[in-house]
Amino acid sequence: MQRVDLPRIGTFAAWRDAARAHAAHGTPPEHLLWVREGDTSADLFATPAPPPEGGEITVPKRFVSLAKLAGHHADPERFALLYRLLTRLAAAPRLLDDRGDPLVDRLNRMAKEVGRDRHKMHAFLRFREVESTGRRHFAAWFEPSHPILEIATPFFADRFGDMNWSIFTPDMSAHFDGARVRFDDPVPRPDIGDDATEDLWRTYFRSIFNPARLKTKAMQAEMPKKYWANMPEAQDIPGLIARAETRAREMAEAAPSLPPLRASRIAVPPRPETADQFAAALSTCTRCDLCRHATQAVPGEGPADARLMLVGEQPGDQEDLAGRPFVGPAGKLLDRHLVEAAIDRDRVYLTNAVKHFKFRPQNKRRIHQTPNRTEVEHCRWWLDLERERVQPDLIVALGKTAALALTGNGDALLKRRGQFEATPDGTPVLITVHPSYLLRLPDPRLKAEEARAFTDDLAKARDHLAA
Repeated sequence: MQRVDLPRIGTFAAWRDAARAHAAHGTPPEHLLWVREGDTSADLFATPAPPPEGGEITVPKRFVSLAKLAGHHADPERFALLYRLLTRLAAAPRLLDDRGDPLVDRLNRMAKEVGRDRHKMHAFLRFREVESTGRRHFAAWFEPSHPILEIATPFFADRFGDMNWSIFTPDMSAHFDGARVRFDDPVPRPDIGDDATEDLWRTYFRSIFNPARLKTKAMQAEMPKKYWANMPEAQDIPGLIARAETRAREMAEAAPSLPPLRASRIAVPPRPETADQFAAALSTCTRCDLCRHATQAVPGEGPADARLMLVGEQPGDQEDLAGRPFVGPAGKLLDRHLVEAAIDRDRVYLTNAVKHFKFRPQNKRRIHQTPNRTEVEHCRWWLDLERERVQPDLIVALGKTAALALTGNGDALLKRRGQFEATPDGTPVLITVHPSYLLRLPDPRLKAEEARAFTDDLAKARDHLAA
């Protein structure tokens, strides 16, 4: 057994050089014991040996990034694990892609823990000004979970390059003089004292604390109590938490009773009662940006007492120009299937989940684009008004956008097709595909099968109303 001694400062660089030399000479992992200065896991029977000279190896860049993080973990086996992975990469260069490999998984988890610890240090370290001559000097004490000072200090050198500072940890210390960072051995926790600006900072922290949005468990998960001792504002957190409920109630009672001025721009228009009133109100809709590019909003059409409502996705190119739903190729195909299912279109109310045509221009054509969830949510107000006015006994959702608007879920449409679901108010909804889906199928045999299935879905809606 050979012992490879690593210094406390520059540990990773020393391991990298030694590991490269041993791997190039084929030293088996079980023949090496990696010992960092200050570790207590040294083997009394292992003999120290300098690494062999010469030799080169090639490793993926991803391994270097992984090793830089995992090499700063507190696990005493970190260097042995990294060297074992290094030797395996020679025979399996794509091993890092195998997240199911126990060694790769363990080192990736270690790297993530180090990354999180470094983030905590960047977020929760607090400098305090100390007496100095010349440039102002600041100091901080921090207790990370891993020996990360060397990889964490570049952040502070960039952020606080206009002052001298020192960071002390139980593992080592770092000192910045405005030009470079110097690392040194650890020292007992210094008595840094208070900072003259801490009262001002605590006042600011108390003023931005929002008791109405307090989530204690989430806060402590992001900012564990182990960091509170070195954060001046943490002295106020227990009191702020204790009074949060009272303060939130006081804020609600003191809230203004009149709406803000901006409310006039987003106010809900009067509720239209008739089809003409509905079309007039819809023509002025600006609830989302789709109104800026479409020719016009397209309302639904059909008898106000229709027992069956069909809801599609949005107007197409021809619907946008004509101002009527389902008059393009998909609408003509729908007409044929309604006839095959023995459903009278004149007794059906036809509409869309989204009332404006969403497209992208391509030369002289307008290419259809699927509405996103936000646009569907904004337009649901109009769809709900139509449902309230017509009050159908059954709604057929044509496609995933319609299913999303009616049931809140637009996923797994083909698995759900032909099934009855319901709107939040309990109206039955039959899920099926949109006629445009049939138009896009290139395989004639599949298109014929899907066409029969679509007719069967419409017939199922007919039979449901007849029952």
